[in-house]
Amino acid sequence: METFSYRRQKVYDPVLRIIHAWNGLSILFLMATVWLSELFGQGVGEKTLWQMHIYLGYALVVGVVARLTWGIAGPRHARFSDMWHPAAWWNAVRHLNLQAAPRFGHNTLASGVYLLVYLLLAVMAVTGLGLAAVEHSMGPFNVWFGDMAWLKEVFEEPHEAIYNLLIAFVLVHIAALVWHERHDRTPLAQAMVSGYQYQLDSTKGDEHA
Repeated sequence: METFSYRRQKVYDPVLRIIHAWNGLSILFLMATVWLSELFGQGVGEKTLWQMHIYLGYALVVGVVARLTWGIAGPRHARFSDMWHPAAWWNAVRHLNLQAAPRFGHNTLASGVYLLVYLLLAVMAVTGLGLAAVEHSMGPFNVWFGDMAWLKEVFEEPHEAIYNLLIAFVLVHIAALVWHERHDRTPLAQAMVSGYQYQLDSTKGDEHA
């Protein structure tokens, strides 16, 4: 039976992993409240779900602020500077090559997508707070926008567009994890639980930790 030798390194710190889990669960539960609300007509059930949606939105705002802060003040692999690789992105586009060189930390090419997602989450948080104020008279923006019903479309269109993009990102992100684990024969998904990343050695031998 063929065996493989791995190198491993502690890459993701506990704070980053907690923020990642917090934001991931917030996004999934936010999506769930939207899907479930469509099963209800106008009534108590729908109102309750939208109230939950707003509070989950607050949780996501906290998570986004925490990630932005940790992306500046956190350790090396948590920082946005460690995810900034414009030369690699340009080379990938110019040569139509999406195969990133192995490295410990965020994937060089995927990190560009992650940075874009953080930007979209920040916009979604702002537009969500705006909708909470305009439609439900809730949240910190209620003082400024609570009586401006005409702002609903201004906030709603980008909010819904980003929502659809995030659904696509979640599906592609999970599919990419599964594909890379099988193609590269390295455990990726566990990195945000254990903090360790593994790389396959070029030489074969017994697997070691």
